[in-house]
Order: sequence, then structure tokens, then C-alpha cells
Amino acid sequence: MATFPLHPPHPGHPAGGVPGHGPRERWWQRKWVRYGGLIALLTLSGLVILALVRQQTGTEGFLVGLGLAVLPVPLLLAAFRWLDRVDPGPWRNLLFSFAWGACAAALIAIVANSFATRWIATTTADPTSADTLGATVIAPIVEESAKAAAVLLVFLFRRRDFTGIVDGVVIAGVTATGFAFTENILYLGTAFGTDQLTGDSGFTSVTAATFFVRIVMSPFAHPLFTVLTGIGFGIAALSPDRHHIRRVLVPLTGLLLAMGMHAIWNGSSTFGQYGFFEVYGLFMVPMFGLLTWLAVWTRQRELRTVREELPVYVYAGWLTPAEPFVLGSMKARRLARDYARHHLGRPAGRSVTRYEACATSLAFLRHRAGRGRAGADFAVRERELLHELWLRREVARPALDFAARRTAPPVPVVVPPWPPVYGSYGTPLYNPYRS
Repeated sequence: MATFPLHPPHPGHPAGGVPGHGPRERWWQRKWVRYGGLIALLTLSGLVILALVRQQTGTEGFLVGLGLAVLPVPLLLAAFRWLDRVDPGPWRNLLFSFAWGACAAALIAIVANSFATRWIATTTADPTSADTLGATVIAPIVEESAKAAAVLLVFLFRRRDFTGIVDGVVIAGVTATGFAFTENILYLGTAFGTDQLTGDSGFTSVTAATFFVRIVMSPFAHPLFTVLTGIGFGIAALSPDRHHIRRVLVPLTGLLLAMGMHAIWNGSSTFGQYGFFEVYGLFMVPMFGLLTWLAVWTRQRELRTVREELPVYVYAGWLTPAEPFVLGSMKARRLARDYARHHLGRPAGRSVTRYEACATSLAFLRHRAGRGRAGADFAVRERELLHELWLRREVARPALDFAARRTAPPVPVVVPPWPPVYGSYGTPLYNPYRS
């Protein structure tokens, strides 16, 4: 079991040895090599998918599809970013997820779906059945697996940033948004090409019908499917490391549910004349409402965790008595950032934003430790976060105090007369800066 010392060293010098004297990295383990390889892979995938989509739609159809497909993207990304505001993940994770969905996952889906459909058509000599089977069976399996790969990669290689259900929902949703963006370009561009051949235009055109179904009625479809996979990975992130079977089975269950929901949606057109509208009204809309409620409820629970875990640092002198309340309220946090930007400038606003993020990460870290899910680097990570808070306290505390006065309930905030506060592993919490 991990422990940390009674009197930890200065937070600016976390335990773990002198920098530069650790084991020598292999060339393929270096950060710039990994990042370079990933960027090259995504760039190559983007160029190939661009060529394939343009080949199928033509240049004019591609431009029309691009202009229409981009419309729901900012709204979806803003929704997922709002959900992630309690403990915002790094932009690089979101950028990777969107790029993976739009480039790598879309390329895998186009190539695999086309190959499988042609193989089934050749084997059965029934192109109609092959198209139906490809849409209802092959496409859900291939597309959800390709999108799930991004969630898996973030889960494995950015474990510090993947701590719960909200992180899984955000990464999965952003990946699916990128995938839907590319797919919509293809569908809308192809529809525009069809209208060019038939001479249709206006509300009766194929382009208008495709736009209404994919952009107006169901922009959330792909994110909704893949969010089920993200929830599975989020539950796995909340599970102790020793529960190996649960950490494998729960994400797989989420992936299977995503495939099943995707299959029902794709197969709705085969359920009769009104099958699409029945599936949309009786299945998709309720599922969208249920998952939206779950995501918002989880976000509120995260704020409650912040309010419950941070008071221990008030007793040790790291935080002021009002800060746990302020940091557990999105309204108060926004007021603090606005106050700092208005009175001290944009750099101060960014400093308060960073202070809030570090305090939130600290609360989640301690919450995981209390439930036996802290890693071996708990002490080092805690000192890093406390050091970040201490560096920004001069700018952040006046702003947080202002937010507390504006939003706190009309009762005094008093630190309970606790006995010495103990850490998650039985050692007293200590503040080396406190006199």
C-alpha cells in the first residue's frame, strides 16, 4: 500500500529522484516520437479519407457536404465541453478524439464496410440483402469498434486525465462527433450529386431530406451510441485496479450496447413505412433524455465530491474556509474568474481557472484514495497539485473570496474543530508553508 511521509518535501521538488538521472529511454519511448507518429497517422488518414470522399461526391458535392455537415459540430462540442467544465481535460485529448473520429475511424469504417458489403454480395449473389446486412450488422460493429479505439487509447495512455464517467462520455462524444462530421459530408455530398443528375432542388430534393434527417433530427445519433462505450470505460476507471474482470467486462458491455443501439437505428428503415419515426420517437429520444440526465447528474455529483473532499485541506492551511463551497459551485467559479479578469487582467483570469482545475483534481484524487483507488504516485501527485495551488493563491484567493460573498448561504463558514486530519493512508496532512 502506498504511503507518503509525515513531512513531505517542498512541493516544487516532488519525491522520485533527481531529474535527468532516471533510466534512459529507448528512442521509441520518447514523447516526440510518439506524438510524431500519432500526428503522421492521423494526417495520413485524413488525406486518404479526403480523397475517398471527394472521389465519391465530386469537388462541388464535397464542398456542399462540408458546408452543411459542419453546422452541428460547434453545438455538440460546446455541449460536451460544458459537461467537462467541472474538471476539464486537456485540449489535446479532445483534439485527438475528434481527429481520430473524423479521420482514422471514418477511414476504417469506409474501407471495412465497403469490403464486407461487396464480399457478402458476391457470396450470396443478392446485393439488396448485402446492403441491408451491411447497414444493420456490419456497420454498427465496425464503426463502434473504430470509435471505441480512441476511448481505449485515452484510457490507457492518458490515465491521469480519465477518472470517471464524465471523462468517458466526453471523449466518446467528441470522437463520435468527428466521425459523424465526416460521414455527413459523404452522405450530403452524395445527395447533392444525385440532385444534380435528376434536377431536383428545394425542399423536395434528396439533399434537403438528408439534411433534415441527419443534421436537424439526429445530429446526436453517433454521439449517443458511442457514449454508451464511454460510460463503460468511465465505470472501469472508477473500479479498483484489482477488479480486473470488471474493468474488462464493463467497457465491453458498453461497446455491445452501442453496437446494438446503432443496429436498431440503422435497421429502422426496414421496420415498415413509419419504422424510422417509431424508432426515433419511442427509442432514440427517450435514450437521449436518459443519457443526458445521467451525464448532468454525474456532473452534479462531481461538484458534491469537491465540496466534501476539500475541507481537509482547509484544516491544514492550504485553502481558506470558503473555498470548498466556491469550488463546488459552477456559478461561484465563474464569478471568481470574471472578477480576476475584470480587476487584474486576462492572465489573472487564466490563473484562477488553473487554480480551480487543480483544486478539483485534488478533490478527485483524494476521493479515489479514500475508496482504495489511488495509484502508487498518490503522494507525488498530491504535492504537485498543492504546489500549483500555492503558487496561484495570491491571485486566486481574492477572487474566490469575492465569489463566496456573492453566492455563499447566509451562514458563517466555520472549519469544524476536527482532531488532526489524517491522509488516506493514515499519515497526518501537512503544509510545509504554514508557519
